[in-house]
Amino acid sequence: MDDERQFEEEILASFERGEWRQVKNVRSEIDRHAAYAKAALAKDKRVNIRISSRDLEDLQAKAAAEGVAYQSLMSSVLHKYVTGRLVEPQPAPVKRGAKKRAG
Repeated sequence: MDDERQFEEEILASFERGEWRQVKNVRSEIDRHAAYAKAALAKDKRVNIRISSRDLEDLQAKAAAEGVAYQSLMSSVLHKYVTGRLVEPQPAPVKRGAKKRAG
């Protein structure tokens, strides 16, 4: 099952368990969450960094594949890192064969 389909199934199951509630004033809820997003995503500081040409080219290629500016991709990766949402993939376990006995 792909990630999007799994996410939809989780939402449906949550709804069926009665975990959702009706919002009486939708506009105020939207405004409240928009204010949270604006505060969390405010870009009010500028930084300069030096990185290798190869890393920059790879970043630009990945950003182009995603359809975003490479600076936005860099900012997103840094934000995920500092908020603990950037997780490094775990290496696959090493398969070890049976040891041959001398003799």
